[in-house]
Amino acid sequence: MLAVPDMGLQGLYIGSSPERSPVPSPPGSPRTQESCGIAPLTPSQSPKPEARAPQHAPFSVVVAIDFGTTSSGYAFSFASDPEAIHMMRKWEGGDPGVAHQKTPTCLLLTPDGAFHSFGYTARDYYHDLDPEEARDWLYFEKFKMKIHSATDLTLKTQLEAVNGKKMPALEVFAHALRFFKEHALQELREQCPSLPEKDTVRWVLTVPAIWKQPAKQFMREAAYLAGLVSREDAEQLLIALEPEAASVYCRKLRLHQLLDLSSRAPGSGRLGERRSIDSSFRQAREQLRRSRHSRTFLVESGVGELWAEMQAGDRYVVADCGGGTVDLTVHQLEQPHGTLKELYKASGGPYGAVGVDLAFEQLLGRIFGEDFITTFKRQRPAAWVDLTIAFEARKRTAGPHRAGALNISLPFSFIDFYRKQRGHNVETALRRSSVNFVKWSSQGMLRMSCEAMNELFQPTVSGIIQHIEALLARPEVQGVKLLFLVGGFAESAVLQHAVQTALGARGLRVVVPHDVGLTILKGAVLFGQAPGVVRVRRSPLTYGVGVLNRFVAGRHPPEKLLVRDGRRWCTDVFERFVAAEQSVALGEEVRRSYCPARPGQRRVLINLYCCAAEDARFITDPGVRKCGALSLELEPSDGASPGRREIRAAMQFGDTEIKVTAVDVSTNRSVRAAIDFLSN
Repeated sequence: MLAVPDMGLQGLYIGSSPERSPVPSPPGSPRTQESCGIAPLTPSQSPKPEARAPQHAPFSVVVAIDFGTTSSGYAFSFASDPEAIHMMRKWEGGDPGVAHQKTPTCLLLTPDGAFHSFGYTARDYYHDLDPEEARDWLYFEKFKMKIHSATDLTLKTQLEAVNGKKMPALEVFAHALRFFKEHALQELREQCPSLPEKDTVRWVLTVPAIWKQPAKQFMREAAYLAGLVSREDAEQLLIALEPEAASVYCRKLRLHQLLDLSSRAPGSGRLGERRSIDSSFRQAREQLRRSRHSRTFLVESGVGELWAEMQAGDRYVVADCGGGTVDLTVHQLEQPHGTLKELYKASGGPYGAVGVDLAFEQLLGRIFGEDFITTFKRQRPAAWVDLTIAFEARKRTAGPHRAGALNISLPFSFIDFYRKQRGHNVETALRRSSVNFVKWSSQGMLRMSCEAMNELFQPTVSGIIQHIEALLARPEVQGVKLLFLVGGFAESAVLQHAVQTALGARGLRVVVPHDVGLTILKGAVLFGQAPGVVRVRRSPLTYGVGVLNRFVAGRHPPEKLLVRDGRRWCTDVFERFVAAEQSVALGEEVRRSYCPARPGQRRVLINLYCCAAEDARFITDPGVRKCGALSLELEPSDGASPGRREIRAAMQFGDTEIKVTAVDVSTNRSVRAAIDFLSN
C-alpha cells in the first residue's frame, strides 16, 4: 500500500516508480500548507520500533524546580554525590507554625509589568500596599492550573491578575522561573565557587502527569524565555512528571521515613504507636535474603528497605495530591536494577487543595452574597489575599476528629467594605443567612464548626477517592500492594483519614512519607541524575498522521475514494505511530522516511493527529483531532545526490515529552526537527 501524508500534495514529486504517482488531496481534507508536501518512502504498516539507549550529557549539578499550584521550591545535588539532596534555603517571611522550605506560588509585578518579587516577599509586600495603590499592581497566585484548564493553550494565552489586568501567560511563568534560576545559581556559587557557570547545570521542571503535550511544551518555552537553557542545548532541561518523581524518591526511603496510616489509633486524629511497616513483609524479606540474586538486586538497585522487601514484579500506586490536581500513576518494580515500569497511563483530575479554597469562597457567597464577594475581590484585591491567608492557616489545622470550632479572621477592610456596600454589618448578614454552622464570635471573627470545615473538604476528597477506586478496578492494576500518598495536600489529616477509611478495607497499605510535601521535589532531583529509572511508560493517547492508501473496495468507505490518473486512493487514512495505553520503552523509536516534494524545498510540515481510541481508522473519525505539527528544516541541497532526497525521522514516545530527531540520508547530517503542539 502507498502511504502519502496528508499535507497538501499539489506538485508532489514522488519519482518514476509505477507504484507511486502525484496524488492531490481532495477538497476539504485536513492539510498543512500546500508548499510543504512530501512523500514517504516507508509503507503505511509501521516498522517494528527500535530501541535506542538514551544518551545524556554529563552535568556537574542537577537543579530541580517544583513549580506547584500553591507553593514552589527548588533543590539540587552534585553529580559527585547524587543522593545527597540539598534543599533550598529557608525563605524569608512565612507563616507562623508552617514549614517554609517552599514558598507560595505568588508573583508580583509593578504597575508597568516589571518583576518585583516572588513568594512570601511578593505576598507580604502586596498585602501591605495601600488599597488604592494595590489596584495598579499585578499580583498572580495559584496560576499554574490556568494552563492545564485552557482548552486552546497557545504562546499568546493570557493570565488575569488579581486586579483583573491581563498579560501573556508565558511572561508570567518566565518571571517565576527566572527568579528560581537566579536564586539557585546564587546559592550554588556560594557553596561551590569553583563551579563553572556554562553547561554545568541540568535543570528539571516538574509538571502533573495528566498534563497534555501543549502544557508540557509551554513550560519548556517559558524556561527558554527565562534563560534556564537555550534551544540549542535543549537536553539541559528535563520535564519530570510529578507522581513519577515521587515514586523515584519513595523507592529510596527507609522504614523509619514512612508512616503507615493503618497504624492510627482508632477514634483519634493522631498517629498511635506506629506499627512497623516491615512486620507485614518480614517473610518476604527473609526469602529475599536467602537468594544470592536478590542480595545482588538490593545492592545494585540502591533501593530503600521497603523496596528491598518487595519482590520484582510487585505493583504500587502513587497518588500525588497537590494544590491543583490529583495525579495517579501505577508502577511495577523491575530487577535487576530497580527500574520502574508504568502499568497504566497516568490519570487524575482537578481535585487539588484549591478545591477547598473554592468551597470556602462559595460559602462566603452564600452568607454575604456572590455579587459582594466578586466586587470585594475586584476592588480590595490585597484584602482578599489577606482573607485567603487566614483561611489557609485554619484549613491546615482541620482534622477528622477535631472537637473545637475554628475562628477565621475577617480583614477590617472586608467588614468596613461590607457595611458601606450593604448598609448593615457582617454580624447581621450572618444572622440573616441560611448558613447556621457559621457564627460571629465575640472576638470579631467568623466561628466555624469543625463539621462545617470538614464539609468544605468533601467534594475534593470524594473526587480523589473516586479516582483511586476507579484506577484500582482496572485489570492492569490488579495485585497492587501499596498506595503512596504524596504531595502538599497529602499533609491534610482530613484527606489521610478519608483515604485510609475508604481503601484500608481493600487490604491496601496506605503509606505517607514523613517529608510528604517535599517528596516530588527531592524525587525530581534524583530523576535528573538518572532519567532512565522509569524504563517503560504508557502512551496516554494514540498519535499518527493522515495518509493516502490504495483504495480497497469493501474495506474503505466509498466517500473516501479518490481517482487520479486511473489509480484509486483512499483519503484521510489515520496511520498510527503509537496507540493509547501502549507500553513504550525509553529510547524506543518509531521511524519514518520522507522526501521533499520539490527540489530546493527548505521546510516540511506534517500534521499530527491524536485521539483516545486505539482503533481509529480515519483522521475524520469522531474524537480524532489535529494536535500538532512535525516540522523539518532542510539545508540547501548541494546537488551531489540527484533524485529523491530522503529525510529519515525518528520519534520517541516513551519519554516524558514526545521527541523527534531527523537526518538527511544522502549527507548523513542532522536535520533540525521539532514537534509543535502550541500552534493549532
